[in-house]
Amino acid sequence: MTAHRADADLWIRRYHPAPDSEVRLLCLPHAGGSASFYFPVSQALAPRVEVLAVQYPGRQDRRLEPCVESIPELADHLLPLLVDEWTDRPLALFGHSMGASLAFELAGQLEQRAGVVPVMLFASGRRAPSRFRVEEDVHGRGDEALLDEIRRLAGTDSRILGDDEVLRMVLPAIRSDYRAAELYRPQRVHQVTCPVTALVGDEDPKAPLDDVQAWQEHTTGGFAMEVYPGGHFYLTEQAPGLIRRIADTLSGAAADH
Repeated sequence: MTAHRADADLWIRRYHPAPDSEVRLLCLPHAGGSASFYFPVSQALAPRVEVLAVQYPGRQDRRLEPCVESIPELADHLLPLLVDEWTDRPLALFGHSMGASLAFELAGQLEQRAGVVPVMLFASGRRAPSRFRVEEDVHGRGDEALLDEIRRLAGTDSRILGDDEVLRMVLPAIRSDYRAAELYRPQRVHQVTCPVTALVGDEDPKAPLDDVQAWQEHTTGGFAMEVYPGGHFYLTEQAPGLIRRIADTLSGAAADH
């Protein structure tokens, strides 16, 4: 597989290069999210872990590009970029919300098409792929209803909400991401062989604990689940503990690889 260097730089951001790290962690944002959401994670984990953060089209410096409205299509864009550049050492995946669905699809494609087995898949704030809800249609609602949903999930966290005017500017990207997340049905990938760690807030309305536990059904590798205090964006308030958990898990995974 070959990929143009400029295209790779558009999709994958490397905020803190760590050429001597034993493992890389690819971070996949939530619906409406951007690569910069993971800048603090990259800063905290370097140089032990080299963090790569994905920037989807349709936001920030890619705001003029058309959005990608399908999880499998996003995975197909990312797969050759990863195989060309970033699989020369152990690779782990971390996805929050929509990003967890993409991490699962991407892990499966890495295994099936490239023979690359991630050392860990961290699935955060997301129901297992088989636990979809047919009634979910946030992506089809009006702008105000979509904004209300974002506010409901983010609470009062300004790091998630941002400025209301800016939110309205990025609504097309948010709607596109919600469409990708809500319509995702695993077709090409049903199980992965890599281990899965499911992470969730105990008051997350989008990820009931039983549905998160069901991630266990989607791996033939090891499984662990960790519940944190908080809602859908528990990870902003619980960042120090979560980052320690990731670092400890990856330290062991890299040693076993």
